[in-house]
Amino acid sequence: MSGTEWSPEAGSAAAAGHRAGAAPALPAAHRPEHVARDDLHGKVAVAAEALDPELVTVDGPAATADVAEYALWLGDDALVLAQRLGAWISRAPELEEDVALANIGLDLLGHARSLLRHAGTADATKERQRTGTAGRGEDSLAYWRDEPEFRSCWLVEQPNGDFARTIARQLLAAAYQVELYGRLTASSEPTLAAIAAKAVREVDYHRDHAVQWTVRLAGGTRESRRRMTDGLAAVWPYLDELFRDEPLIGRLGDAGAGGVAVPPSSLREPVTAVLRGVLGAAGLEEPDVVPAAGGGRSGSHSEHLGYLLAEMQWLARRHPGATW
Repeated sequence: MSGTEWSPEAGSAAAAGHRAGAAPALPAAHRPEHVARDDLHGKVAVAAEALDPELVTVDGPAATADVAEYALWLGDDALVLAQRLGAWISRAPELEEDVALANIGLDLLGHARSLLRHAGTADATKERQRTGTAGRGEDSLAYWRDEPEFRSCWLVEQPNGDFARTIARQLLAAAYQVELYGRLTASSEPTLAAIAAKAVREVDYHRDHAVQWTVRLAGGTRESRRRMTDGLAAVWPYLDELFRDEPLIGRLGDAGAGGVAVPPSSLREPVTAVLRGVLGAAGLEEPDVVPAAGGGRSGSHSEHLGYLLAEMQWLARRHPGATW
């Protein structure tokens, strides 16, 4: 901490003084009589935080074009879902859920930063020529790509809706990510394997959180059960896209056989088995729906992504190059 250090004793004393009706004493230098009239609020400086240690990095070669594309698949999923969850802060049905959803969003943002940073290393040569920096940073990829350049799936793009619908979306997304990252730890691409090893522990909690709320809402009131049922029906059409193989996966090879990526089709059975187990425990039926068209992996998105990006990217584009 900067300035006066907080301690349990100091905190208790200040609290006691507050309860007694006395204002906690300020350090002398900060009392009004010692502060110039034009500096009543003091000097405020924001130091650059050392955030890089949060990122998963491995000493190794830059990403190839195909590895970078695959990293964008996973990174964009995490980034968009983190942005969606951030909208729940101060709006969740109880304070604990404000914290829980925020923490899940921060986990996903950490995954996105690591994946986008690795994807950006594929642009190292041309970016070094243009700016003198090695590669394209995660901020550049997050804020300066347009909608067709994103590779997120349609599931994560869907609006939050009510709390039950958000939980339904979380259930599908987390069930998929647990299986995905669990298998990606075997990737022959060292950075992807390291990111997956960290992420799988975190998305396991995300899945558990969604499972508990699914069962709780389904077993609650008639209204909570209706909302949970409606939420599942709303997001279930977007599940199928997660299991569609693309030519990119064939070029990268199966991580389970010495390759780089996880074939989406190989995740259908384990993910579906988990979801059916949760629905069975909750006494809910699997929604009978027609799969959505999808296409996010090739840049064809649902109508919702453009609005999300407009909000997420506005500040960076309004003040390009600004630093904190």
